[in-house]
Amino acid sequence: MEINTKPKFSKKINGVYIDPQIFTFRFSCKCGGECCNYGVYTDLKEHEYILSIKDKIIPLLDESQSKKVTEWFEEPEEDEDFESGVAVGTEIINGKCTFLDKNGLCTLQKLAIMESEHKWKYKPIYCVLFPLTIFEGALTIDDEHIDRLKTCSKDPIKETTIYDACKEELLHFFGSEKFSELEKYKDEYLKEYYSGVEKNGK
Repeated sequence: MEINTKPKFSKKINGVYIDPQIFTFRFSCKCGGECCNYGVYTDLKEHEYILSIKDKIIPLLDESQSKKVTEWFEEPEEDEDFESGVAVGTEIINGKCTFLDKNGLCTLQKLAIMESEHKWKYKPIYCVLFPLTIFEGALTIDDEHIDRLKTCSKDPIKETTIYDACKEELLHFFGSEKFSELEKYKDEYLKEYYSGVEKNGK
């Protein structure tokens, strides 16, 4: 029996396949930090980096968070979608990610802003990208996580797509040159997509 090794998506940018559904998926968000209630996966390198700045993080934690560093992360596990090949999940403390404070704010992001650094300097890339994610080597929609949230959901009434909502995040992830390539692919894909819609009378 022949095994089909053809990739699911055709376009690849900076080593990541692009799911074109991100250009048409309607999305709305009234975020109160709910997406962080389930914790997040960090790359092993991100995990080590966060631990290296623990002395700056601990003073910013409130009474709903743990100041015991050993309680911050789960055990590492292999995952090819992460740069190092290893993912480390954050623990859930008081029903939310260990780094989410009682006001629904990310302690890692607060630290970066306090230091006048880029707001996502310390934040894991999977946090930054949501509601997008990298799955099986492709940039796609984290619909599994979206479906269990009340404040982040697809909304067919909205004109905003998930791509429009995440442009800043995608620019941060890809860098300006590769983001321009992504924009070009979006324009090419949507031209063909809407041509097909018009042709089919939908």
